[in-house]
Amino acid sequence: MSKSFIRIWNIFTTLLVTLVVILALLLVGVRLFGFRVFTVLSGSMEPTYHVGALIYVKKVDTMELRSGDVITFMLDEDTVATHRIVEVVPDEEDPSVIRFRTKGDANDNVDGSLVHYKNVLGTPVFTIPLLGYLAGYIQNPPGSYVALSLSAVFLLLVFLPDLFADSGKDSKGRAVAGKRKGRAGKASLEPEAAGAQRETAVLPEERPVQSRKNRPGHAAAPARTRETPRVPSLPRQRRGKHEAGGRR
Repeated sequence: MSKSFIRIWNIFTTLLVTLVVILALLLVGVRLFGFRVFTVLSGSMEPTYHVGALIYVKKVDTMELRSGDVITFMLDEDTVATHRIVEVVPDEEDPSVIRFRTKGDANDNVDGSLVHYKNVLGTPVFTIPLLGYLAGYIQNPPGSYVALSLSAVFLLLVFLPDLFADSGKDSKGRAVAGKRKGRAGKASLEPEAAGAQRETAVLPEERPVQSRKNRPGHAAAPARTRETPRVPSLPRQRRGKHEAGGRR
C-alpha cells in the first residue's frame, strides 16, 4: 500500500474510532456519572423534547421541585413519562408527603392522576435529538446483532492496514537482507581476486638460467689446471752423530 493511502486511512479510522467512543459514552458511559438515559416516544412535550430524542435524567431532591420544573417519573410499572409540573400538592394527612400534578407541553389537559414523589426518577439535564432512534434500534434484535457484526468489521478495518504494512516490511526486509548478503559475498570475492592478481603481479617472471657453456655462440674454453708448487725437501741429519759431536 502507498504511504498516502495509509495516511488517509489512518485519519479515517481515527475519526471513526473517536465517533464510536463518543457514541458509547453517550449511550452507556454516562450511567457511570449517575445519569439515566431515555428515548422520547411521543410528542407530548413538543417542542421542548422532540420524538426520537435522547434525554439524560439526573436524580434530584423531590422536596426542591417547584411548579414549572420538568420531571421524569414512573407512570406505571412499565411506562416512564416526562412532563412538566403544573402544581405541587401536599398530602392533607402527612405534610412530608407531596404529589405533583403534571401536564405535557403539547397537551391541552393535565394528566389524570397525581405523581407520588417516590415515583419521580429525576429531572432531564440535557437532550440529543434523533439519537434515540439509533439507541432504540441497537438495544433490540435484530439491531443488536447488526451492531455486533459492524463492530467486528470495524475492528478488522482498523487493524487491516497495519497487517499489510507489517507483511510489506517483512518482505522488504528479506529482499534487502538478500541484496546485502549478495553484495557482501561479492565484496569478499573481489578482494581475494585482487590479492591474487597482486601476488601474481609481484612475482617476477621465471626464466631458465643458462650457463656460459650453454649460451649460443660461446666457445667452450679449455679447462685450466693449477700446478701445486713443490716444497724442496731438507736433507736429513743423522741424530746419533750430532749428539756425539756435541759431547766433544
